[in-house]
Formats: sequence, C-alpha cells, structure tokens
Amino acid sequence: MILTGAVLLCVAVAWLTLALLARFRLDLGMRQAFLYAPLKLIYRIDDRAVRAARSTQTPVVYAVVHQSRLDPALMLALLPEQTLHILDDHSARAAWLEPFRELARTIAFNPEHVFVSRRLVRVLRGGGRLAVYLPDEVEPDLRTFRLFRAVSRIAAKADARIVPIVVGGARSLPFSLTPKEKAPRRLFPKLTISACEGMSIRQLMDAAGVAASTQSNALFDRLAEARIASLRPDRPLFLAVRDAADRVGASRQSVEDVISGGMTYRQVLMGARLLGGRFAAESHDGQSVGLMLPNGNGFVMALLGLLSAGRVATMLNYTAGPANVTAAVRTASVRIVYSSRAFVDKANLQDIVAAIETGGARVVWLEDLREKADLFDKAAAALLWRRPIGRQDASRPAVILFTSGAEGSPRAVVLTGTNLNFNARQAEARIAFGADDKLMNVLPVFHSFGLLGGVILPLIAGVPLFLYPSPLHYKLIPKAAAKVRPTVMFGTDSFLASYARTAKDDDFSSVRLLVAGAEAVKEETRRVWRDRFGADIVEGYGVTEASPVVAVNTATHGRDGTVGRLLPGIVARLQEVEGVTQGGRLWIRGPNVMLGYMTAERPGEVQRLENGWHDTGDIISFDKDGFVTIRGRAKRFAKIAGEMVSLGAVEMLVEKLWPEARHAVVSVPDKRRGERIVLVTTAQEAEPEALRVAGKQAGAPELAIPNDIVKVPELPLLGSGKTDYIGARRIAVAQLGIEAAA
Repeated sequence: MILTGAVLLCVAVAWLTLALLARFRLDLGMRQAFLYAPLKLIYRIDDRAVRAARSTQTPVVYAVVHQSRLDPALMLALLPEQTLHILDDHSARAAWLEPFRELARTIAFNPEHVFVSRRLVRVLRGGGRLAVYLPDEVEPDLRTFRLFRAVSRIAAKADARIVPIVVGGARSLPFSLTPKEKAPRRLFPKLTISACEGMSIRQLMDAAGVAASTQSNALFDRLAEARIASLRPDRPLFLAVRDAADRVGASRQSVEDVISGGMTYRQVLMGARLLGGRFAAESHDGQSVGLMLPNGNGFVMALLGLLSAGRVATMLNYTAGPANVTAAVRTASVRIVYSSRAFVDKANLQDIVAAIETGGARVVWLEDLREKADLFDKAAAALLWRRPIGRQDASRPAVILFTSGAEGSPRAVVLTGTNLNFNARQAEARIAFGADDKLMNVLPVFHSFGLLGGVILPLIAGVPLFLYPSPLHYKLIPKAAAKVRPTVMFGTDSFLASYARTAKDDDFSSVRLLVAGAEAVKEETRRVWRDRFGADIVEGYGVTEASPVVAVNTATHGRDGTVGRLLPGIVARLQEVEGVTQGGRLWIRGPNVMLGYMTAERPGEVQRLENGWHDTGDIISFDKDGFVTIRGRAKRFAKIAGEMVSLGAVEMLVEKLWPEARHAVVSVPDKRRGERIVLVTTAQEAEPEALRVAGKQAGAPELAIPNDIVKVPELPLLGSGKTDYIGARRIAVAQLGIEAAA
C-alpha cells in the first residue's frame, strides 16, 4: 500500500511538474496544461510553434488539418481558451473528448449549411478566434474544397488572420483518419506541431504576386506550406530516408530492380553503411564524388552511402558523349568516380571511362569494393545501419547535377539536402502518394526528374520503388510494368508515347497516375493513355536548378494547356522580353532553388545566386487562377525581319497538323532576314503548303511558317528523353548546306 502510494505521489509530482512547465512555456491555462502534459510526454511533442500561434492578433482563424482523432484534443488543450472550435459531427459527439471540451467552446456543423451563416463572421469581427478542422486530403474533391472556399470567404469578410496548423506524424497514430494501407500505424510516433505565421487572405494573395490566385486557392496553398513544414523539409536526406524506415517499418520493401530483386529499408541502409565506409576512406568530407550507374538498387545504396559519409554525389550523364563527360568531371573537380564494371561492359561505355580519366578522375568499381568487405565490415553495417558515417548538414551541397544541354553546354547545378528534401515535400503536398502506391521509375538518375521524382521522393515518402535501367527499352518496359504492377509512373511525352505503341492493353492497367515533364505532352499521348489504360497524365514543369519541380497539375487543380500552379513556397516574378506580349521571362526563388552553379572557368567553386533568384530562361504567363502556361524558351525565340517568333509556338502548330510524328523547330542563319525557321520532322508526308494553310487558319504570321522541311527517320533525343535541339539544328544545317552555321 505504501509503495503504491509512493508511486502515485511520484506520478502526481511528475504530472504537476510537466504541467507547470507547459503552462509557463506556452502561456497555457492551468487546466489546459494538466490535460496537455501526458500527451506531451507520450508523443514527445515538438510544440515550439504553438506560442506564436496563440499570440496571433485577433481576429484569427486557426485552420487545422484534421489527420487524427487526437487533433481536436491537442488543439483544445493548446489554443487560447476563448477559441470557438468548429468540429465535424463525429468529433463533436466523441465521449473521450469530454474532458477537453470543458476548456473551450465547441460546435458541430453541417458543411453544407453552417459556413453560410453570418454568425462566424460576427464572432471574428468581435475580436474572436475560430478553429476550423479541414479534411486531410492533399487532392480534395470538389465537395471538400467547398470548405476551403467557405473558410476563406469568412476570413476575408472579417479581415481575419489565418494560421494553418498541422500535427506532423498524426497520420501514423492508431486513431488516424487515414486508412492503414496508406499510412502504417505506430503506437507512439513523435509528433511535431507546425504553424505558419498569421496572414490575412489579402496578404496571402498579395504575396503570390504575379502568380495571384483565388481566395480559396490562397488558403489551400498556405495549408500546404504548413504541411510541408510538418514533414521536416530541412532534414538531411540520409536521415529523412531513415525516418521513413521508422515510419513505415524497416522490414518493408523499399527498392527493387530487375537484377537484384527487392530490398527492405534495413537492407538498403545496411548496404549504404557498408559502401559509405569505403567512400569515406577514399575521399574527404565535402568532396565531389562521381556516380556513373544505371537505375538499380546499387545506385540507391551508393547514393545513400555518399550522403551518409558527407560527400557530394555528382551524377555523370554517360549518354552525353565523351567531351561533355570530361568537361563535367573537370567542372565539378571530381577525382573519384564509382561505377560498375558489368554496367560499363554491357553498355559499351569504355570511351566514357576514358573520358573520365582524361578529366583527371579515376574509376573505382563497386564490384571490387564488395569483394573487399570482410565479416567485420558486414557486422558493423548490420549493427549501425541507422547511423550516418559523417556529419549531416542539410544546408551543405548534397548532389551535383548537370543541365540537359538541349540548347547549349551543360552546366553543373549544386543542390543542397534542403533543396532536394523540400522539393520532394512540395510534391507530396500537392500530389497524393501513399504507402499503398508503387512507383516505377524508368527515367535516368543523372537527370533531375529521374533522381528527385524517381528515387528521392519515394524513398522519403515510404512508397515502394521499382527501378528499370533504361527508358529506351520500348518493348520491354510494358512487359515489366505488367509484372510489377506499378500505380505511379514518371515520364516524358516521347517515352510515354513510345511505350503505349508497343504495349498490350493490360500492361499498364495498374497505373493510376502518370506525371509527365521535361517536354510538352501531346494531346494524342493523353488520349491513348486515357482510352487504352485508364490512366490520366498530369503535366508539370521544372528546371534542374529548382531540384527540379516548379509547377504541376493535380486532380483538384488541373487545367488543360497549362503545367499547373506553382508549388507552395515558390515565389515568382516576370521580366519583360522584347517582342513578347503575353507573359515574360520567369525568375523564381524558394527553398528548393539551387545553391548555385559551377562553371568550367571556375571549377569546384560554387557561384551562388544573387538574393536567391534564378533566371529560368523560360517565357511563361499566369492566368487569373495562377496556372502557368509555357510560351517558350528565351533561347527558343527567333528574330526574323525584326519580329520575335516563338519556335515553341510553331512546334505546337506543327504537332496539331501531324500529331503522331515527332517534330523539332529550329532557327538557322539567313542572309536576308537574319534568321529563318526550319522544321525537322519524322512526318514523311509533311509539306510547306499544308503548313501555310494551317498557319493561316490559326492566325499565325506568315514569317513564322517554316518553308524548309527536313525529314528524318528519328529525331535526336537526349538521355533524359528531351528533344536534342542542338542535334536537330545540326541536321538542318547539314541538309540545307548552310556553311555559316556549321
């Protein structure tokens, strides 16, 4: 009895101590502090954002993303006691909430009617506080999105500040509102409360600048920013992958390829630890280390091994040709390149190996590293797989990629861990991925889209990943998809169109979502995938310098002819361009935008961006809802007889005329007009007269219609799937005999 009393006394003292600490740290009422204290202890809650949220000047609307049945209890215990909590009917009647309900006023609501009431506006105008619980849906349906419209309308009428709140980790709770198959359960996950600074609807819309949007979209985007913050986007990439292993289970399959089969998170991180030790022994902290590997489990382990060791993973594009590879090695000051002897032999890359050595680097084979691993190394990897080898700092360079070189020499883009993690989280906050998905990546990992979307995003989101070694296997990839049954794929229009031509109708029947980028998606490609496979293509836009995703269409926010709306956290401005009347040259700034470039003139030196702004070189326009339309590349404009002509616009005209063929519109020197336009096409039936008729019907100026047509069996493509415009221009120059441009 005495022992029991002593234990109870200790519990009471501990509870009181925690409550007092919470009271003074967060300025809570004593009843709130008592109810919050055990939750703080059980879930190790990071509540640093709460004090600022509580002190937001009234009127204020707390927009809470409702992920679990614990959320209302936490908010009732943490938000000011005079807050009016507007709960759904189920939460309002929950018996277990009774102790918390005494802390503040709560009302149940019917979402179809209550928000049209003027009562809530009057509450706010009287200096009140509302806590509104919005469904946890990244891509809400139209009915759910009415709540965003209603809340934003109420906040706008009352000129109230909006504070979005997300309880990070709540989706994994046993009483999560998300189905188990999408969010594996954990008994006591660590919770992080994130909240953005309070801003009015008008301030949110003003902050959007040229990307101005509707009131409801402004609220939706602000909640997305809080969602991103709750996912810890400043976490180093190696630790973010380890966090995913903790969240979904270390024994869950993480990656799979056609050679090694499937591997769990634990196995991948053990392999990373094993390789990382070797990498650390052969290089110094912060050194740029090259990787030349195909899509596969080995690449994932090597990448994580370099990140674990604190090295900068430099992706070499082995399809770029020896000269470009030599230049890349020198520009990034690479001294060691890790590759696979089997891969080099199979892909006949001996000339690329020679180019690497010409650039001053030596090639080390992963097969040799594996053979050197002894029993002690393997035991250490098995025991210490959770621990990184070197210092982890997300603000340091993590990856170096090279621009595609579609219109010029490739440049080295230096990306930090935060850049890449933040961009992955931005994509998560716009496109609904879950643990029940399976992603198939055929895009090369030396390309930013293939690396971020096809490797980093699924690894840190807990989505199983299947890696296919080459996007050029047009007949084999559909067969692989039929066997693997992916639900999500990334690709370019060129690749997706080619896969559809060789696939059987049921090969891609498991795919629910295709995210396309790098080049415009043709309407014919959309139609084929929708009609034959039941899969919708959502189009996005990105640049390597932005890690790479900048904008994307989604189920909720999609508009044909556009590449979607800017991701949350990205700020844009437009620069006027001579001769361009619609839109301007896009500059962007945000946490996902690169640290800077490395150039051949200053190898190994990061040339940082001025004030964080990056010139994309793309000519774009925004509509009234913030959707982005690509008008063309600044370099893809020709000046003909003093007039600016968009080569991209001409290309779109040609695609409508011959949709099943591939086209590249380029400019070449012209003695009389300065430049002239040439069409390089696989459409053997293409004729200038048909183009002139189509151009006249479309209202295109006569000088924009190509008189010269060069017919080819295939267009040159880069390894990323983009059209190689330099190669196409070279073909046009050779065919037309234009010596001045050679």
